[in-house]
Amino acid sequence: MAKKTYDLLFKLLLIGDSGVGKTCILFRFSDDAFTTTFISTIGIDFKIKTIELRGKKIKLQIWDTAGQERFHTITTSYYRGAMGIMLVYDITDEKSFENIVKWLRNIDEHANEDVERMILGNKSDMEERRVVCKEKGESIGREYGIPFMETSAKANINIDRAFSELAEAILEKTAGREAGDTQDKLLVERRTERTGSGGRNCCS
Repeated sequence: MAKKTYDLLFKLLLIGDSGVGKTCILFRFSDDAFTTTFISTIGIDFKIKTIELRGKKIKLQIWDTAGQERFHTITTSYYRGAMGIMLVYDITDEKSFENIVKWLRNIDEHANEDVERMILGNKSDMEERRVVCKEKGESIGREYGIPFMETSAKANINIDRAFSELAEAILEKTAGREAGDTQDKLLVERRTERTGSGGRNCCS
């Protein structure tokens, strides 16, 4: 049997309006490449990249969803298993920023309750065409309690950082959960021992 080359597998999802640069972000992170000749994602696509965090090899399975409304039913079915979701808008497109609230609602409706989220204001290299100021992004992040950063797939700004911080947040949560599980098991075992040895259970 082939040896497993990673310790943990995290499923991440990129969502946001069509044209905000989700595919460019994914390709910059996975292949360290940038091109403007992508055709719009049809439905869903994914890439895999393994990173190292806290001495663990973490395999990131990153799903890139289509922003168009007609693919909505296909893409929302992928929310359920996601451990981390990146919401992307384009700093040169006001509407894509306004729609972040709509995408957040989609997460509430379709994703797991404890999914880690992050908001990315993409195309930060296009300062001369900016219509959404950084403060607006920071403000929506604060309002919803979600980390925010501006990125540029073209200039390779904050791309690696965004993925590693999201993965770090998931790792933090899974590590905490494992510790909690162990404690719960111990409590159950102790309780079983107590009820077994005295012949009386703890409720009597």
